[in-house]
Amino acid sequence: MKFLLDVLLLLPLLIVCSLESFVKLFIPKRRKSVTGEIVLITGAGHGIGRLTAYEFAKLKSKLVLWDINKHGLEETAAKCKGLGAKVHTFVVDCSNREDIYSAAKKTTKAFLPAMMKNNHGHIVTVASAAGHVSVPFLLAYCSSKFAAVGFHKTLTDELAALQITGVKTTCLCPNFVNTGFIKNPSTSLGPTLEPEEVVNRLMHGILTEQKMIFIPSSIAFLTTLERILPERFLAVLKRKISVKFDAVIGYKMKAQ
Repeated sequence: MKFLLDVLLLLPLLIVCSLESFVKLFIPKRRKSVTGEIVLITGAGHGIGRLTAYEFAKLKSKLVLWDINKHGLEETAAKCKGLGAKVHTFVVDCSNREDIYSAAKKTTKAFLPAMMKNNHGHIVTVASAAGHVSVPFLLAYCSSKFAAVGFHKTLTDELAALQITGVKTTCLCPNFVNTGFIKNPSTSLGPTLEPEEVVNRLMHGILTEQKMIFIPSSIAFLTTLERILPERFLAVLKRKISVKFDAVIGYKMKAQ
């Protein structure tokens, strides 16, 4: 009972915060400068990682690029240098802890502890819409993306609890992206996203310090519905969304 009373007392604050959020929708947020900032990008030898490196290079950031693919990494670095950025590359297997620690000692020595000490930095987690809504036959993928979203949310809350306001966090959650990882994906939420579109939205989100980036934005609405709608109705709604793909293992999804 005491908890319910405490919640009721918070209603005026809820109204104020809701109005504040509504007003902010119509006020363009100022983009921060990342000129001269050290930007570490993993998976920089291909796809979204490579395109993100190009965008930061245009903004004159100092780039530290990691990838397991040496050839792809060198191609990315060459283009970034051509755009006027200072670039350091390291061949790193991000599934190997020793590789990560070895490369870290050669670059920034420490990541989060150093950011916290200086109260300055920005950590971007690349997750997926599949980190919020489960998809049949993508069990391992969804599990890893739910973990990524959980990492982002917990890290954000820990920084807030420690009153470290200078270290920002952002989590990217796109729908299917045309990277070749999943064959022939489709959904009624919209067409398969191109990497360039995702990176443009990601850069805007980083520079305006958005905490969660959903692409398309309708996914944010769906994640809210999943928490409040009856389970039976959700099952019907998911069939209407009609997620289809040719699984990597060769299993052909049945039409829904």
